[in-house]
Amino acid sequence: MTEATTLAAAAGSPDPAVGLRAVLALRRLLERLEAIQVSNARNQGWSWQAIADALEVSKQAVHQKHTRRDRGR
Repeated sequence: MTEATTLAAAAGSPDPAVGLRAVLALRRLLERLEAIQVSNARNQGWSWQAIADALEVSKQAVHQKHTRRDRGR
């Protein structure tokens, strides 16, 4: 079972402590995966608009989120 599958199963736990920890871990995993894929897209020449369309968010939102993240590294 993958980490994501294990966490998704735990997110449905009737124990809120288990479920909430799983939700937090899934959120962190999602953020890491999004950052990796945005970086991949930019390295392949995708525009911010194309990335925003794929993520169904505004161009400004994705640009601000990921440009800020890159500056922090």
